[in-house]
Amino acid sequence: MINELKKTSTIKTFINTTVIVSALGYFVDIYDLILFGIVRIPSLTALGVKGDNLIKTGVLLLNMQMAGMLIGGIVWGIWGDKKGRLSVLFGSIFLYSLANFANAFVTSTEMYAVLRFVAGVGLAGELGAAVTLISEMMPKELRGYGTAIVASVGVSGAIAAAIVGDLFSWRMAYIIGGILGIILLVLRIKMFESGLYNSIKNSNVSKGNFIKLFTSKERFFRYLNCILIGLPIWFVVGVLITFSPEFAKVLSVSAPISAGKSIMYTYIGLIFGDIVSGSYSQIIKSRKKVVMIFILLTSFFIAVYLFTNGLTSTYFYILCVLLGFSIGYWAVFVTTAAEQFGTNLRSTVTTTVPNFIRGSVVPITLSFELLRNNFGMIYSAMIVGILSILIALIALNSLKETFGKDLNFLEDV
Repeated sequence: MINELKKTSTIKTFINTTVIVSALGYFVDIYDLILFGIVRIPSLTALGVKGDNLIKTGVLLLNMQMAGMLIGGIVWGIWGDKKGRLSVLFGSIFLYSLANFANAFVTSTEMYAVLRFVAGVGLAGELGAAVTLISEMMPKELRGYGTAIVASVGVSGAIAAAIVGDLFSWRMAYIIGGILGIILLVLRIKMFESGLYNSIKNSNVSKGNFIKLFTSKERFFRYLNCILIGLPIWFVVGVLITFSPEFAKVLSVSAPISAGKSIMYTYIGLIFGDIVSGSYSQIIKSRKKVVMIFILLTSFFIAVYLFTNGLTSTYFYILCVLLGFSIGYWAVFVTTAAEQFGTNLRSTVTTTVPNFIRGSVVPITLSFELLRNNFGMIYSAMIVGILSILIALIALNSLKETFGKDLNFLEDV
């Protein structure tokens, strides 16, 4: 009996350590991802970018970062299925830390773009590997709580980025990000590999075969739909919040709006959204219903954001909080992806899905920029937003419910 109690206590310690350190990894992920939006104007101004080029160059650098995450998502996802979830968590944070230190010393926009790409590649493995590991280690009835903790703690990295961006120069902000990465690398020494992965590690089963996601019609659409349900999240973050100072001018907000504050308040809302969506999915025992509720809520607040003129800056920031809350189904979104696929493809899917949807910022922002010249900021954002919502709802309708699903299974590849 004593030995069994010790064994149970040890398992709980392993799980708690995994959840906490994974959450801190996502914290660093979001810190860097959001930091550029906060330091975009001061950093580009320091490099000699002016006027309307602040938006154009900002879009380019954001897209470079997202392209890096898209490519990195594929690389780290495959690596996680072939070599283990932990190897991704170590390798990704190491590459990120090096890139972030280098970001502090850029002297041109070209150099800035390259390093944003490299940092994107590094960060791409963080969330997917963490959610895969937690999903495989926690009891199936409770895994939603674990991923909700990771997401809610992780998105608080945006608040840290806003505070650091406000208190320090943009170069020091990047250095701090690199230091956080090194600290996290040390903490990960205490983490352990997934038992489900270890059970197939030395078997002959095909692992991490990315191409196999496209060789079966059913598997491909299951994968595609997992990605598309996240479109509204990155429309809100990539367009409405990143370019909130410009939107505020068009909407006649009473005082100038800070991109850093908009991001910070949005992610405060996102923290609560992740907690509520993750917990509510456990209470009602459904991922799909919760995602649908939050997508509809997002569509409502997008309309309020775009068509409410003359707000005070205080009410504008409150609206950012509400938008953040409404897109707070991120935890449920990533958990759903992990639960849809077998152990031999789970890391590949769970790592690529959030990065592919982050990568959707590229076509979303490019579409917004293209339409902006003809329709203006408000109506171009409205068009892109409506399309994002409709696509997400159609994709959600095609997915099967996965709450409480046993993850001890393999994809037939």
